[in-house]
Amino acid sequence: MEPKQIPSPLKIIKLINGDDIVCVLPKEQLGEKSPLIRLSKPLQVKYVPQLTPQGIKDYVALIKWSPYTKDQIITIPKDKIMTITNASADMIKSYFHLVKDYDKEEKVQKDDQYERTRFSDETNKEINEIFDDEDDDYDIPNKTLH
Repeated sequence: MEPKQIPSPLKIIKLINGDDIVCVLPKEQLGEKSPLIRLSKPLQVKYVPQLTPQGIKDYVALIKWSPYTKDQIITIPKDKIMTITNASADMIKSYFHLVKDYDKEEKVQKDDQYERTRFSDETNKEINEIFDDEDDDYDIPNKTLH
């Protein structure tokens, strides 16, 4: 007899576009007849290949799925979902470690070490000539597309 698996509060949702989303499904859903499902604090799984002495290995990164909103609950159509599975213990640990900072806005840090300078007219002319010569080498038509 197989041991009873305890359902994980954390789900991995595979979307039809191939994205893997890690989130909690809130208890407050829109109803079974609704074509929509609500996701709480969704993070997207990104697979980043790394070259190791043993070969290529995928590094898994979790990033905010909707980075341009402060919304913690995201609603998506159910028909865009292929599967919903329980997350592993390692994924649960990683997710809850990262999600504690979900509300914090990422502040863009201004890098003051580079100073913007304007090219002299002579330098600008030389640079444009280089690019014009490159265009000639590849027979790029000098037409404007509208």
